[in-house]
Amino acid sequence: MKLSQFRFDLPLNLIAQNPTKRREDSRLMVIERKTGKIENKQFSNILDYFDDKDTFVVNNTKVFPARMYGRKEKTGAKIEVFLLRELNRTNKLWDVIVDPARKIRVGNKLYFGENDELVAEVIDNTTSRGRTIRFLWERDDESFRQVLAFLGETPLPKYIKRRPDELDKERYQTVYAKYEGAVAAPTAGFHFSKELIKRCEIQGIRFAEVTLHTGLGTFRPIEVEDLSKHKMDAEYYKIDEAACAIVNKAKQTNHRICSIGTTTMRAMETSFTAQKLLKPSEGWTNIFIHPPYQFNVADSLVTNFHLPKTGLLIMTCAFAGYDLIMEAYKKAIKDKYNFFTYGDAMLII
Repeated sequence: MKLSQFRFDLPLNLIAQNPTKRREDSRLMVIERKTGKIENKQFSNILDYFDDKDTFVVNNTKVFPARMYGRKEKTGAKIEVFLLRELNRTNKLWDVIVDPARKIRVGNKLYFGENDELVAEVIDNTTSRGRTIRFLWERDDESFRQVLAFLGETPLPKYIKRRPDELDKERYQTVYAKYEGAVAAPTAGFHFSKELIKRCEIQGIRFAEVTLHTGLGTFRPIEVEDLSKHKMDAEYYKIDEAACAIVNKAKQTNHRICSIGTTTMRAMETSFTAQKLLKPSEGWTNIFIHPPYQFNVADSLVTNFHLPKTGLLIMTCAFAGYDLIMEAYKKAIKDKYNFFTYGDAMLII
């Protein structure tokens, strides 16, 4: 399929700027693949579609405060530095994106904080906007992490037209987040509160956890018309034996397996056996799922409403069918569903 097929007109006022008052207060569109039926529900109604011994698979990655603001030496020009990933913990080497990039060259020093609490040196150019920097920090690693957390900002996507506040520190994170390493949140999981999870467990639904540290590559614009030529940035993932045991038991006993989010789905589709069972593994994945694609582990999916011409929308179409999803998106716009990070959810069964 071609990228242009995934274009649609999205009113900007449907891009949610704030989270709902309670996580489970978001709306839920339910789509049945076999019948094509589309229903409007509330997210708390998700329990109506699952039974005892069904399994929800979640991504337990944790977002770190990746966006920082510093100033360039001598000129004092304001620079945004977006931390992508740590390359070497001992030497404090990081892959970053800088803006405006034209002002930042190898050898430049950047100062962060009102009292220059942190200094970094640019040591390499990686892409037009990408740089490798070394933080100049002589004290222990724990204090370095504390300074990063203090100076960093919750990395809300640019489509949210406001600065992050204290509420975002909690809500731009799932309640089951454990392992720090993501610069973008697995947003399908935002709709689960601790209370809703408890209700799921009381009903007999099991939870399995995988890890995929979401990077900016998940949201990077696709620039090729032929989808088979698009290359994803690699992202770290880990699936342990405990998760495999839960998922595979559900599969072998013909119970439903629901992937909570596209990042969870990508992790599972990176690691399965010839019998289409989940297998333990750890490493880096750059899998890009687009139609046509035969899914191997999960048989249902919770995902948010995505922006046009994005890999997230394309994967959703691969799972439920292009025509059905595009029809659902037309209905979502007509019914004024909220889109993107803090938006409403879709359940595909």
